[in-house]
Amino acid sequence: MSDTSDVETATYTIESPDGETEELTVPTGLVDMLREEGDERTEVLADLAMLSLAQQAHAVVHHGHGDTDPEAEAYEQRTMELFEERFGTTFGEMTGHSH
Repeated sequence: MSDTSDVETATYTIESPDGETEELTVPTGLVDMLREEGDERTEVLADLAMLSLAQQAHAVVHHGHGDTDPEAEAYEQRTMELFEERFGTTFGEMTGHSH
């Protein structure tokens, strides 16, 4: 196993509209590997958060067992709309996964 003590990290703070906060510490180099020219690190993290939320919403609605709660379906649909606004493409087009 590699020695990771010299891997630089950065801590980011996520804040909710009502003031709750959570810190996230990640390797700086990993974020840099995922950046495209001109992207800020915070933009990369926000993109990853949106992608992860869309994946989770999709899994709950389309890959769960049994009937899906209509409220969950509405959350998933709105998430996909926001996803397309952010990325300019649909979740299915970006991931190659659609139903």
